[in-house]
Amino acid sequence: MEACREILVSGAAALNLHVTDEQVDQLLDFIKLIEKWNKAYNLTAIRDREEMARLHILDSLAIVPHIEGRRVIDIGTGAGLPGIPLAICLPEISFTLLDSNAKKTRFVQQVVLELKLKNVEVLHSRVENYHPEKAYDAVLTRAFAGLPDIVRLTAHLLGKGGVLLAMKGQNLDAELAEITATNSVIPLSVPGADVERCLVRIQSPERADEVSEWEK
Repeated sequence: MEACREILVSGAAALNLHVTDEQVDQLLDFIKLIEKWNKAYNLTAIRDREEMARLHILDSLAIVPHIEGRRVIDIGTGAGLPGIPLAICLPEISFTLLDSNAKKTRFVQQVVLELKLKNVEVLHSRVENYHPEKAYDAVLTRAFAGLPDIVRLTAHLLGKGGVLLAMKGQNLDAELAEITATNSVIPLSVPGADVERCLVRIQSPERADEVSEWEK
């Protein structure tokens, strides 16, 4: 795993992130768990551990500077991405990781137990069926759905003034054209990976009379 360690350490430095040795060890253990469970659970199409380090871990950590608030939910977390890497590196933030695939949530729950993550809750549910007692400050999605569907399906999870952060590739003009809410597109760079990434930030309305328009 030394090659993966170097990828993570140099990648974090390139992203201007401070990660401790303990956090790097946890990220490496996460890669090992994906590798182990992938054979039975088909968690990800990426099988090479060094590619996992770049395309899963560093890809997730690229959005660290844009995380807002103290309560964050990762919708369609799959194998725990981006939620687990973010939770490791942002221990002061509470993360909820939600997915409708029971096998994947079982895996993510095992990760939480083995890595002793105190700031992560794992939920097996469809997003439209989950109604939290308290709204979230931010909703994260990675390869979950098209932007109009993401906005529609997650609007009830955000508090007033919260933000939706959707990790996307490029060529979003068609999807953005269907969004009426205030949004911005933030280019992302993933160290060591020749991929095009961006983060779409969509602001939830501050006023109740704006909410119905935002959900359209």
